[in-house]
Amino acid sequence: MSYLLKRTAQAVFTVFSVITLSFVIVRLLPGGPADFLRAQLIQQSGGSLTQEQINQRIASQTNLAVDEPLYVQYVDYMAAILRGDFGTSTWHNEPAAAVLGPAIPWTVFLMATSLFIAFVLGVVLGAFMAYREGSGFDVGSTAVSLLTNSVPSYVIALLLLTFAGYRFGWFPTGGQYASGLEPGLSPEFLLSAMHHGALPIVSLVVASFGGWALNMRGNSIRVLGEDYLRVARLRGLPERRIALRYVGRNAILPMYTGLLIAIGFMFGGSIILEEIFAYPGVGYYMIQAIGQRDYPVMMGAFILIAIAVTIGVFVADVTYGVIDPRAEGGEARESY
Repeated sequence: MSYLLKRTAQAVFTVFSVITLSFVIVRLLPGGPADFLRAQLIQQSGGSLTQEQINQRIASQTNLAVDEPLYVQYVDYMAAILRGDFGTSTWHNEPAAAVLGPAIPWTVFLMATSLFIAFVLGVVLGAFMAYREGSGFDVGSTAVSLLTNSVPSYVIALLLLTFAGYRFGWFPTGGQYASGLEPGLSPEFLLSAMHHGALPIVSLVVASFGGWALNMRGNSIRVLGEDYLRVARLRGLPERRIALRYVGRNAILPMYTGLLIAIGFMFGGSIILEEIFAYPGVGYYMIQAIGQRDYPVMMGAFILIAIAVTIGVFVADVTYGVIDPRAEGGEARESY
């Protein structure tokens, strides 16, 4: 129980620190959002707005009452963020939460699908590589895994977009689904969503499955050398049972933490890909916000990404002892 309380406190402190950092960036850095908005409002109004009106607009867009003491601004900012109020987007002219909220399911769909496919493909391939260690299949698969794991996903994305998108026209080059379709669970909409998400999903799978395969191969080879496998074979246990229940289970366990952390990175892992494929997810709006200096959307996306990663690490820490009873309590259960 003390371990759970400790990890919970660490997770809460991390999220609290991230929100505090966003306050510092917004309020204290020279040339930050408040200063930028002030200069923009003065220029646009041509001097027709009073200082009080300018401060009110800055407060509505950044959640900062610039005419209040710093500690009051901090408390108000923290309270607004905890309510899910990231301020008003200066580019979209609507709450930043309203901009990012509809984009979250699309980023989750993109990243969760690609992560699931890459993980399953990597685990299966890595297990076969380990069982055929030193064979031509192992050498060739290792080379392919190293190559794909070394190439950034955005390079693969550009190649797929150029050939499968523009040159041959097999897949759409932007959007979440075909225009004119009503979002829902209809077969037409689901097929269109998969068609539009195919290229970014393939890009992420190709760029990441090799890493999972190499990890699984290394873990499996280590497990295959354990004494208890020799005992299992001497007992006459079927090789299929040994492969699945002894080798596979123990080889996957060390990858569990990395999988949950990868889930946490879902919101930030697709930033460049969503921009390349004009796929309106959280990463797409974050890149757009950086280009337009839309600080409320930018900081909202930053906070969402940080919270997702923190939750992923937290879940990995508190559940690892459940899936692996050999894990001890306390510091021995730390996943990083």
